[in-house]
Amino acid sequence: MRHAADDGRPGPCYTSPPMRVRVMEPFHSLFYAPQYVALGLGHFADEGLQVEIETSRPGRTTVTGLLDGSLDISMGGIMRSLDLADREGRFIPHFAEVNSRNGFFLLSREPRPDFTWSQLRGRTVISFAEAPTPWQCMLTVLRRHGVDPREVKISRELMVPEAVAAFRAGQAEFLETGQPMAEELLSAGAAHLVASMGDATGPVPFSSYMTTPESLRTRPDLVLAFTRAHYRTQRWMVEHSGAEIADVVAPWFADIDPVIRTRVVERYLRQATWARDPLIRRPGYDYLHTILLSGGFIRKSHRYEDLIDTTVAERAMG
Repeated sequence: MRHAADDGRPGPCYTSPPMRVRVMEPFHSLFYAPQYVALGLGHFADEGLQVEIETSRPGRTTVTGLLDGSLDISMGGIMRSLDLADREGRFIPHFAEVNSRNGFFLLSREPRPDFTWSQLRGRTVISFAEAPTPWQCMLTVLRRHGVDPREVKISRELMVPEAVAAFRAGQAEFLETGQPMAEELLSAGAAHLVASMGDATGPVPFSSYMTTPESLRTRPDLVLAFTRAHYRTQRWMVEHSGAEIADVVAPWFADIDPVIRTRVVERYLRQATWARDPLIRRPGYDYLHTILLSGGFIRKSHRYEDLIDTTVAERAMG
């Protein structure tokens, strides 16, 4: 399926065989809608790229796939590169921002129109178990609002389906989850939204594209073409509605009810979840670095210049 890709400028015309680009996402999620918009609008194809996307699985992750050479580019949090740098002193640079906000939501089983973070004291929050950044952001938000995280029971043992089932069964007062689970629970009247973690955390480079230093050195044309397509997509998304975006990505998320799919995209769009350009800026990196360092996820400081490559984004934007 290909939609009209008119963003005011025609895409390049390529006659040579497309370059194959193997990409991995950590989860298959509407949170990563920009890469599916790029596919749906033909922006990757216009750059002469044949993009193949797979989702990580146990034993094969966004980082291991890059390190063993079976992937060209991965989507993920900078925390994955920080973790590798912390443990092994190896660097996987990030070159294009995708998500500029936390994509999770704090739900309550009871309405809390006057919610304050102090209401979490002595309560149980079932949090996202599959990745550490949402939990680390929660710790930062709690401390910012004067709540010692040790006063809150944060459970991270259950995978998403089991976490939602436990919340529905009354095993916790709060659930921190992503989409479309949050929208489905709200629509069913099974939960009440008390906080967007995107708003509570504030702007932060939550997800971005990364590759190896070798790829940046030996395949600069591929990485640049990929980033140009991504930037073109970002400009298109700024100018279009949530309903239009939801329509473009529908073929890849056919299992989500169309009404829910549109609500998810509209909510993400309203809170500026998706980056407007690919440049990963130092203040955002510093903020995320502080979140992960203060939460104990990393133990050492790591330089922006070692983990972030801005040259590709700057060329694409230029």
